[in-house]
Amino acid sequence: MEVTQSLITVFYTQLHFDYVTLVLVAVKGIIKIFLFVIACIMGPISAIRHLKKPKRCPPITNQLIFLPATEVARRIRRREITSEEVVSTYIARCREVNPILNAIVEDRFEIALMEARQIDNFLKTDKKTVEELEKNVPLLGVPVTVKESIGVEGMSHAAGVKKPKPRIAMADADVVRRTRLAGGIPLLVSNTPELCLCWETYNNVTGTTKNPYDNRRTSGGSSGGEAALLGAGASVLSLASDIGGSCRLPAMFCGVFGHKPTPGWVSVSGHYPDCTDKKWPSFFTIAPMVRYAKDLPMFLKVISQNPEVANRLDQKVDLKKLRYFYFEHDKSNGPISAIDEDMKSAIERLTRYMNTTHGSIVQKADVKDLKFAFEFASVLLAELEGVDSIFMKGTDPREWKSVTIELLKYLCFLSPHTLHAMLYGIVTQFVKKLPKSFKAKMAEQNRSVKKELEELLGDNGVLIYPTFPSAAFFPYQLAQRICNVTYMMIFNSLQFPVTQCPMGINGKGLPIGLQIAAKPNCDHLTIAVAQEIEKAFGGWQPPAIEVKVA
Repeated sequence: MEVTQSLITVFYTQLHFDYVTLVLVAVKGIIKIFLFVIACIMGPISAIRHLKKPKRCPPITNQLIFLPATEVARRIRRREITSEEVVSTYIARCREVNPILNAIVEDRFEIALMEARQIDNFLKTDKKTVEELEKNVPLLGVPVTVKESIGVEGMSHAAGVKKPKPRIAMADADVVRRTRLAGGIPLLVSNTPELCLCWETYNNVTGTTKNPYDNRRTSGGSSGGEAALLGAGASVLSLASDIGGSCRLPAMFCGVFGHKPTPGWVSVSGHYPDCTDKKWPSFFTIAPMVRYAKDLPMFLKVISQNPEVANRLDQKVDLKKLRYFYFEHDKSNGPISAIDEDMKSAIERLTRYMNTTHGSIVQKADVKDLKFAFEFASVLLAELEGVDSIFMKGTDPREWKSVTIELLKYLCFLSPHTLHAMLYGIVTQFVKKLPKSFKAKMAEQNRSVKKELEELLGDNGVLIYPTFPSAAFFPYQLAQRICNVTYMMIFNSLQFPVTQCPMGINGKGLPIGLQIAAKPNCDHLTIAVAQEIEKAFGGWQPPAIEVKVA
C-alpha cells in the first residue's frame, strides 16, 4: 500500500502530463489486481456453497400478511381487525422464518403485544372518527421492524460490533419516535454488518443473514436483516438506512422496495454509526423499505422531519407527461461490471411497457462524466471525517489508532472485528494520501454530473438505472464485486432521491430490480413510477416453495 502511494506521488510530482489520468489508471490497475486475487481465493469457497441444498421459508398461510400496511391500518381504524391479531400474525411469521434467515438481533414481541392490546382497548372506547384517526395516527396498530443501527429505546444498538458490554439505545431515534407517534409498534431490531460497513450482512455477534429466496445466498447489506424479513413476509414496514446502497441492494436481492429520500427529508438523529462531518446528512439518510409501493408515501410522511414533504408526496403525477431516460453502463469503465442479461431484459421490459402503455419514449441518457462515477463517488464518501469506526481512540471519531496495528491484530486472530471494518480504515487512509488536486477534480466531476443530470431530468424527468449488475450472489463473493456498488453509491454522492423497484424473478428464482432516480425533492416522481412498476410487473412475490438449485 505504501509503495503504491509513493509511486503515485513520484509520478505526480515529476511527470508533466495529465496527472489525473495517471492516478486513475494506477488506482484502477491496483484494484483490478486486488479483485483478481480475491476472486481466486473466493472461487473454491463459492463452489462449495453451490453444492449445499437450500432451506426453504415455509409458505405464508395467514392472508393478513398479504395486506399492504395502509390497508392493515385502515381495517384496524374501522375495527374490522385488531392490532393484536396483526402483531400476533407477524410475530408468528418471524419465529417461523428466522431460524432460516438469522435476521433478528433482539425482539420485543411481548411488549409489542401489550402495546397492541392497549390500542385495541383505546379503539373500543374512543369517539374519534376514522378520518381523524387516519390524519393523526396513520400507522395505528401496525407493526414496524427496525435496523439495529437505528435506536429503539432499551434495545440492542451495537450495529454488529462485538463488545464486552452490550450497547443499548438510551432513546428512540427520531424516525422511531415519529413512528410511535403515528401509532406504529416497533417489533424488533434486525441484523446489520459491523458498523454498517459492508454490502453483505454478517458480523461476529449475530452471524450471517441469509436470503429468503435461496438461503445459500446473501441478503445484501447493510440493511440485510430488514430486507430478508420483508422478503420472507415477516415484516410489512421497515426502517433502514442508506449511504451507498445500504437500503437498495438488499431490497433488490430480497425482492422489495427501498427508497433513498432526498437529503434532509428524514432526520438521521439516533443512528449508529454517526459522523461529525457537516456533509454527513447530504450522503447518509434513514430510508424506508416496504413490500408494497403504495405504502411508501404514507410511511415517508410519517418519518419525515420536513413539513413540505407531505405536499410534495400528495402531488398528482401524470405518468404520460413524465420524461423517461435510461442508462446502462460503459463497459470500458475499469473494475465495474456490465449488467447481465437479466438486468438488460428488465430495462427493455420497462421501457417497452412505458412506450406501449403510456406512449412514452424512453431515451438513452448520455452523461459523459458518469463513467467516472466509481472514482468520484468513492473519494467523496471516503473523505467524510469523524465517522464512528473501530479505529477510534476514545469518544472522538477524528482521533484514530494505528490502522496497521489493528490490521496485524486481525491477521493474528487477535481482533474481535470483521475484515470489512478493517478495510474501511485502509481505504480511508489511502484516499487521504491522494493528491488534493486529484480529489478536487473528483469533486468537480461530481458537481458536473449532478448539474448535467438535473438539467436533463428537470422537474418532470426520471432516470431508469440498474440497481446492481446481477441478482444475489453467494456470501463473501462481494469482495470481487465491490466496485459494482457504484451503481447505487452514485446517487448518494449526487444527493438524488432514488427508489429500488422489484422487476420480477429470474430463471434461478432470484429477484431482480431497477432504480428510478430523479432530481432532489422529486421523490414523488420516483415513487409514482415505482407504484406503476408494481402494478405492471407484480412487485413483491413470495419466495417460491421450490428453490432452483444453481
